[in-house]
Amino acid sequence: MAFTLELEEWVGSVWHRFITRRASADFPEARVELVSRQRSLQVLFRATGGARHQGVEAASDRELLVRRNLLQQIAGTCKQVPLAWCDGDNLRLPASLAAFPNVGLNEELYRWLALLAAQSGPMTHWGRDNQRWTLAVLKRYPALRPRYRRLVEAHLSLRPDPESLAPAEAALERALCQALREPGSVEHFPRSERAAWPLPLWLYPPRNLALPQAADLEESEQYLATPPGEQQGGRKRAERIDDVSRDGGLLIVRLENLFSWTEHVDLDRWSDDSEDPDAARVAEDLDQLTLSRTRLRKGGGLKLHLDLPPADVDDLPLGEGIRLPEWDYRQQRLQADFVSVQTYVPRDCEPQPLPLRLRGPAQRLRRQFEHLRNDRQWLRQQTQGSELDLQAWLDFHVERQHGQCSERGLFLDQRQTRRDLACLLLADLSMSTDAHLNDEHRVIDVIRDSLLLFAETLSVLGDDFALYGFSSLRRQSVRMHELKAFNQRYDDQTRGRIQGLKPGYYTRMGAAIRQATQRMAGCKRRRKLLLLISDGKPNDLDLYEGRYGVEDTRQAVLEARRQGLTPFCITIDREAGDYLPYMFGANGYTLIRQPEQLPLRLPQLYRQLTQD
Repeated sequence: MAFTLELEEWVGSVWHRFITRRASADFPEARVELVSRQRSLQVLFRATGGARHQGVEAASDRELLVRRNLLQQIAGTCKQVPLAWCDGDNLRLPASLAAFPNVGLNEELYRWLALLAAQSGPMTHWGRDNQRWTLAVLKRYPALRPRYRRLVEAHLSLRPDPESLAPAEAALERALCQALREPGSVEHFPRSERAAWPLPLWLYPPRNLALPQAADLEESEQYLATPPGEQQGGRKRAERIDDVSRDGGLLIVRLENLFSWTEHVDLDRWSDDSEDPDAARVAEDLDQLTLSRTRLRKGGGLKLHLDLPPADVDDLPLGEGIRLPEWDYRQQRLQADFVSVQTYVPRDCEPQPLPLRLRGPAQRLRRQFEHLRNDRQWLRQQTQGSELDLQAWLDFHVERQHGQCSERGLFLDQRQTRRDLACLLLADLSMSTDAHLNDEHRVIDVIRDSLLLFAETLSVLGDDFALYGFSSLRRQSVRMHELKAFNQRYDDQTRGRIQGLKPGYYTRMGAAIRQATQRMAGCKRRRKLLLLISDGKPNDLDLYEGRYGVEDTRQAVLEARRQGLTPFCITIDREAGDYLPYMFGANGYTLIRQPEQLPLRLPQLYRQLTQD
């Protein structure tokens, strides 16, 4: 029986690969990805007339009511196709293009869409507007005519034969082909109940995504009459589902097929009370809306939040929480008192000595850093000293020749000087630190060892330092774990707090940096270094995911620099090059490719960053 099932699965997978390959209209061997060309396309789009506030983002595939051939119907493919369109915020380009069998043509298609979008405006008629924009591009850049002709001829050779289509669809197909060959020559497009095969050289309307192409081709008086600022009501496909829990019923499956009775628990989870300003725009982009009717009990209910521990086992809060602002890049302003930050100390953390496995590395680091503490520097223009200051003597001689003679020292003296430096180390304690690096170590274990060796080194060096960890659970709960403040001694109590660290929740990095900046504001040292150890991007359960969190973190870093701090990020995320240069600058971060080396690399990085 097992052999028969495996054979059926193998035959099914082979058939699936065969039929989808035969039914596909793309050329996978010539596929071009947007992610590798996104920045250059954005520069091209803005340089040729695109709006400065608009970026270039990947567009999800859109569903069009097109006529599919028999193979495509059997394979279930070609229901959704990659198309390009412009909305108020971004130019949406397909995440990948494989419309042509040549890589160069697919790359050229990306550039053509960026140029076309730069000349585009509000769309009132899909067919006539794209012709008008095409003529504008070719008139402004005549050298593009051969390239455009090459794209058109390559695309027309792949379009369906009008003789094989229904009369209405054939008439529409001929009109579109003529509009591509001679932009501006077609004023009237025949109606068709089915959409034409997609045109990758044209932009599509951002609204009414589920409508057939025949409706998009028809100029809508209702759309033109819509007052500015109001949204047009688009037609959607909708379905209603029943979300009412019913008691009883007949169980028609065998109980041994159930993994567990406790896999699903119908609980009312706590939800974020902040409004989503993008909800309306997201609803417009959906092809299908699903509605449900949930019956709420009016009686008293029990609300549970399973993410936060009870107060009797949670960490101990220190004082009252504080409110901090947060940057909203969409509104280009700081939202005052938007985030709540609470400082904690680990509960039930007894004083502990340095672990035995770290005593050898700690001793070697102490020997390496002792000479920095005893470093002696030459002081110029001293009234007495061991050597003559030639520069001071030359200045004195020149001034005396001109009749001026100011009192100055003429000697050099070597004295021991104190390092005028303070450092705050901020460690990311999000739930991702619970991941394993290998069979023996987790990320949180490496962070604990790094904090311990870093503190052992700086305690010998004599620099002022503080240690904090952070995690978050939405904007209402940003948790700062105080391990050592500037005014506290480094002792077994601090070592116990570090060894008691546990993975937390999420990574609201901007709030943690702002709180650390405030902690360093009272420090009187000349140089202030803010070190951040992280294993990933800023994220949280609410709007902080994606660009919002990246922009807020970048703004927090800029605020820290304006306060005289030097922020620097140390990460073990191999994809950090995609976002950290934007947040911290090209020289404001470093990547540790072997995370297990972080405990030994961290003190060495500190030494490099603090050398004069």
